[in-house]
Amino acid sequence: MSAQTYLAYDFPLLSAFWTMFWFFLWIMWFVLLFRIITDIFRDDDLSGWAKTGWLVFCIVLPFLGVFVYVIARGKNMGRREVSQARAQQEEFNAYIRQTAAGGRPSSVDELARLSEIHDRGTLTDEEFRRAKELVLTGHGPAEHSGPTRTSGR
Repeated sequence: MSAQTYLAYDFPLLSAFWTMFWFFLWIMWFVLLFRIITDIFRDDDLSGWAKTGWLVFCIVLPFLGVFVYVIARGKNMGRREVSQARAQQEEFNAYIRQTAAGGRPSSVDELARLSEIHDRGTLTDEEFRRAKELVLTGHGPAEHSGPTRTSGR
C-alpha cells in the first residue's frame, strides 16, 4: 500500500470527507450541465444550428463542453436568467392585477372599445357621449352599445 492509501485507512473520517467532497463536485457538475442546457434553449440570440452545436458538444464531450460554454458564454447566462425572471414577474403581476379587478376591463380598454364601435358607425354621437360619461364617472362599464344599425359612414 502507498502512504496516501495507508493514511486514509488510519483516519476513516478523512476518507469520508474525500468521498463527500468528490460526490459534491459530481452533483455540482450535473447542476451546471442542466443549467447550461436550459440556457442553450432559453437564448433567443442563438440560431437553431448554434443551439444544436452547443448541445451536441455538451453531450458528446460533457466536461469539455460545459467548461468551454461557461468560458465562452457564461457572462450572459446570468443576464438571460434575470431577464426571464423579470418577464415571469411582469406576467404574474399582470395576472394579479387582472384577477384583482375581477376580470373586468379597465376604463381605458372600455373607452378604446367604445371608440372602435363609434368609428364603425354602430353608435351615434349621442350614444357614444353617454357611454363615455358612464365609463369616466365609474357608474358602470359601457356594455350597452345601443341599437345595432347600419349606416353609410
